[in-house]
Amino acid sequence: MTGDRVADRHVESFGAMLAATRGAARNTLLAYGRDLADFSDFSATRGERPAAASAATLQAYMASLPAAGLAPRSAARRLSCLRQFFLFLMREGVRPDDPTSKLEAPRRTHTLPRFLSEAEVERLLAAAPTLPGRHGPLAAAAFKLLYSTGLRVSELLGLPRSALGGRAELLTVRGKGGRERMVPVSAGARAAAQALIAISPPSRHLFAGRSPQRPLTRQGFDNIVRETAIAAGLDTAHLSPHMLRHSFASHMLARGADLRSLQVLLGHADIATTQIYTHVLHERLHALVTAHHPLAR
Repeated sequence: MTGDRVADRHVESFGAMLAATRGAARNTLLAYGRDLADFSDFSATRGERPAAASAATLQAYMASLPAAGLAPRSAARRLSCLRQFFLFLMREGVRPDDPTSKLEAPRRTHTLPRFLSEAEVERLLAAAPTLPGRHGPLAAAAFKLLYSTGLRVSELLGLPRSALGGRAELLTVRGKGGRERMVPVSAGARAAAQALIAISPPSRHLFAGRSPQRPLTRQGFDNIVRETAIAAGLDTAHLSPHMLRHSFASHMLARGADLRSLQVLLGHADIATTQIYTHVLHERLHALVTAHHPLAR
């Protein structure tokens, strides 16, 4: 979490704590490092080191973010980082107070996750094997795994070839922060993965790139998604690999899954993250009332 602009030992200690005790992922550490570096620059203009910043400086910093072009979501992440930083300082006895305690989080606009209909997913799954060459078996295995497990794209592309060996009905996935979880694998997804293995050169990666020694890149997978969408007659401008994860979650809830089980399957640390899919529950409850309540007729 070091950087040219951040030369505060307390910031460094905070980064070390995140890595050692929380198992924070590298990208998380880099993001927190950038956020604290930006705050360090701001506090320096007011003659304060970040660890000794006053409540007035924190308030002025948060007020400056919209003018700097930060969206409410990004500003909320900055505040979350700062709150964790000053809580760490209090626990370490560096300072007795939390200057972020009276700051309000920026209001965020809640956008519903985009997902495909079940019919659109069926078209995508039917089109995948028709792609030319190795792209066909690769797309078929990837889309069936994404849709039947709800994996993140990074988790999918990081799967080792051994993950789907034999008749394994559970897949061990290493998610954000190095956390492992077990997810069920359908027979169809397992068969598609084994068909891909059968035509692929030796590699330790299930989804190998042009070189068998390296996994398929995100950019390479995005291209395959675009190819498949064109073959399926779907709008490529609004289709992303992550939409299959959203579709998995939305369709599971629509068919009766509970939020807690879905949280475990998706690997969310906080159920609040899973609750973005409750719009589906609202639609289902509305349909139930419309269909069964005597006054709805």
